[in-house]
Amino acid sequence: MSKPLRIAIAGLGTVGTGLIELLRDNAGLLERRCGRAIEVVAVSARDRARDRGVELGGIEWYDDAVGMARQAEVEIVVELIGGADGAAKAVCEAALGAGRSVVTANKALIAHHGTALARQAEAAGVTLAYEAAVAGGIPIIKALREGLAGNQIDLIYGILNGTCNYILSTMRDSGRDFDDVLEEAQQLGYAEADPGFDIDGIDAAHKLAILASVAYGAELAFDKVYVEGIRHVTALDIRFAGELGYRIKLLGIARRVEDGIEQRVHPCMVPLDSPIALVEGVYNAVVAHGNFVGTTVFEGPGAGKGPTASAVAADIIDCARGAMVPTFNVAVGALAPMRAVDISRHRGAYYIRLMVMDRPGVFADIAATLRDEEVSMEAILQRARAPGEPVPVVMTTHDAAESAMRRVIERFAGFETVVETPCMIRIEQLPR
Repeated sequence: MSKPLRIAIAGLGTVGTGLIELLRDNAGLLERRCGRAIEVVAVSARDRARDRGVELGGIEWYDDAVGMARQAEVEIVVELIGGADGAAKAVCEAALGAGRSVVTANKALIAHHGTALARQAEAAGVTLAYEAAVAGGIPIIKALREGLAGNQIDLIYGILNGTCNYILSTMRDSGRDFDDVLEEAQQLGYAEADPGFDIDGIDAAHKLAILASVAYGAELAFDKVYVEGIRHVTALDIRFAGELGYRIKLLGIARRVEDGIEQRVHPCMVPLDSPIALVEGVYNAVVAHGNFVGTTVFEGPGAGKGPTASAVAADIIDCARGAMVPTFNVAVGALAPMRAVDISRHRGAYYIRLMVMDRPGVFADIAATLRDEEVSMEAILQRARAPGEPVPVVMTTHDAAESAMRRVIERFAGFETVVETPCMIRIEQLPR
């Protein structure tokens, strides 16, 4: 067999220690599959004295991760520090500059700097791999770059954040509202103490930007992703969604349209019989539609020690085998500009919920507003409440322009009878 593949790991948190465990526990299996052993010979982390639950004897310790990336005698540097900039970016640049391949689980880094890092890797003749950056243990990057390489991808969408999926699933099952379930998710470790990155859609947007680049062979354009989180979704909306035949999911959607590529992250109502509607809890799922293969569905754990370490290991194994594919499906010089289509040009069906004081003329005002903006109502639901309390009025529309719907919502918000900020959720009719 060939000489061992020597790797260095920058960052020894949950994923870093999980990777060491995987490489040790499956060492014989990996050696047979790769034709060479895989050895961790160098590590770097902030606290040398911390007990991480893994044996580090015989592994060289570096206090300076960037220095390790430059100096350690390795073929691969694994970056597990996290963050779009700072040490994580410096480690990757140093490793690539020294002619070493980089494997990372860092979606923020790839979303913001992936094109530049890929250009540096290509110039050095080494690999930049990031399977673990999107959807945890689901091998969606490999599926797009290899298994679906013969297809034109027309649509790719998915549940890309397990925290949001857990919150929405639990709200539906328990009938509890957002703040209560978020607090529970934090206690269980599914949500961070500062959960904004997840619940405001930023994490999912990083992942969507990467998927769109790979699917469409275009430059990364995180700044062109429309992002909307789940803070405004209530238990009432989830209950009405069920009555209407939908479930609410935070989706990332990248779709090829006539003028370019839609990239959007926001809560969606999806039909109860769609595959994505059945994905619950902290699980992720990605659906890709190719012009020859049709619809393919990938589901699995989107985060966690074992699943993420599994995805990192898969990239290391590719390097050990000598497998090289373009970072974003085509050579960097062949990446097309991302012609992003603004959300205002989206067309689709919509759900609207108003909390109104039940007074004469309310429905006439609603109907007149929809008529003026050329929005056609499909269905309406109203539930009675005690006298003097606001009444929920729920409408679904036929396909309408996003720009028109925003004007509708703005006008509804100005009604004296509307006592809460109107809620609007897009309805997605997804291909089978």
